[in-house]
Amino acid sequence: MLNYNKNLKQASQKLRGSMTDAELLLWSKLKGKQVKGLQFYRQKIIGSYIVDFYCAKAGLVIEVDGGQHYTAAGRTADADRDRYLQSCGLRVLRYSDNDVLTNIAGVVESIYVCV
Repeated sequence: MLNYNKNLKQASQKLRGSMTDAELLLWSKLKGKQVKGLQFYRQKIIGSYIVDFYCAKAGLVIEVDGGQHYTAAGRTADADRDRYLQSCGLRVLRYSDNDVLTNIAGVVESIYVCV
């Protein structure tokens, strides 16, 4: 079982209620075990991070990145987060909001191949 910061529970719940359009679109394709019968969770707490989507059986984290992720500070923070998640034995897939919104079939196919 992965460790998690219990203090982030309220923030995680709030994020589930305010997902971006790209996150909502991807969630519509992941929920209900639509990808290889695997259960995905949204806004899951892992350590001191809240990841966009998580599949325990596949050991997979999926992040949908908006513009703030493409700044120098955003790239550094994402690299730190990815290193932590990888140290937990997880694989991390990152997609831009634009990729999700304009090529959802391609994004889902690449997830399907990875799980």
